[in-house]
Amino acid sequence: MAEKLEELPLADLHERAADLGIPGYRLLRREQLIAEVGGRDGEPPEAPEREHLEETETTDVVGVLEVTPQRYGFLRFDGVTARPDDVYVSASQIRRCELRPGDEVAGPARAPRRGERHRALVHVDRVNGGEPPTEGRPAFETLTPVLPTRRLPLGEGSDVLARSVDLLTPLVLGQRVLVMAAPRSGRTTLLRHLARAIEGRERTELVVLLIDERPEEATAWREALPRSEVATATADLAPQDQVRVAELMRERAQRLAESGRDAVLVVDSLSRIAVASASAGGRGPGGDAAEVKALFGSARELAEEGAGSLTVIATVVEGAEDDGAAERAVVTTENSLITLDAGLASAGIFPAVRAAECRISNEDQVRDPDELTAIRRLRSLLADLDPAEAASLLRERIEHSASNSALLASL
Repeated sequence: MAEKLEELPLADLHERAADLGIPGYRLLRREQLIAEVGGRDGEPPEAPEREHLEETETTDVVGVLEVTPQRYGFLRFDGVTARPDDVYVSASQIRRCELRPGDEVAGPARAPRRGERHRALVHVDRVNGGEPPTEGRPAFETLTPVLPTRRLPLGEGSDVLARSVDLLTPLVLGQRVLVMAAPRSGRTTLLRHLARAIEGRERTELVVLLIDERPEEATAWREALPRSEVATATADLAPQDQVRVAELMRERAQRLAESGRDAVLVVDSLSRIAVASASAGGRGPGGDAAEVKALFGSARELAEEGAGSLTVIATVVEGAEDDGAAERAVVTTENSLITLDAGLASAGIFPAVRAAECRISNEDQVRDPDELTAIRRLRSLLADLDPAEAASLLRERIEHSASNSALLASL
């Protein structure tokens, strides 16, 4: 019997295991599956190979799965850049457990055998924090996008930047938020303040993607957001590796949304992704907007029960080497627009936001009628001032109120 079982294709072994009622048979290694099927068929389980008996030492690992064109994969760690200690995942494991790029996979890993370069995953214990899938998984692309209406409250506390955004362009789960920024206009400061305000909120998973960034900036982001995923494609990486990191983190955020979490993907910047994509494709100067569109356009609120949302907060940089390709690709597709002013930032005026140029779609679905009336009064007040006076007044009103609701009630 054991010899016959050894000769069977995996699909036939799975069919036999299903008929015998073997629990979790799709998660078993081939030799374990043969032993279980043989034992249930009345034959003594076949002794495992000596090689496997000797593999007693393993290390528990958790990493983000990247799948190669050959369909095997690697668990990536430390910001998803490729490293020598990454863990190999076989094509059969990926197929058996219905794994996808961007899945967070946990399980034991063994040391490399002779001739192998990487550790190898022994079996899959957890996928995205839950049990491995045992039946068809919903695919992000097939889920139904609906109008985003669930607000991320940022209107409490003393963070002037976060409260400014909450007043002018409230954050809503499932939005595409575009930040228009000139160099040295304070975009990193804005993004970091928003990320801190979002981090740790219940059911919300924050993912930060930095492209072509200085290594020290990457370190600063990780220190500022210890509970979040921060992926950096630093300036010393080749363009194709920068694009690979961007693609993997887009997939990561989609997997989170599929599994019922509210993912918030912060990207700095779309302009640099466009430049890296053009260079990776051998197209020379300028920008390639394909990955930019895929990333920014993936933001959505999902209608299906048990699904979550994906929010993208991303910058485009005026005067970047993409010659405006990223901006042209996404402008008018955003739900929310935040415009930063380099002149205000250089003059030390904070928040360096051009209030008159910030906007949000479907605002009447996000604010209640009283709040909507009050914010229109505030906008009318700010519109009569030049940008510096408007920013100064906004800061003063925020600093002298305990919350944005209190500020609006005073108008």
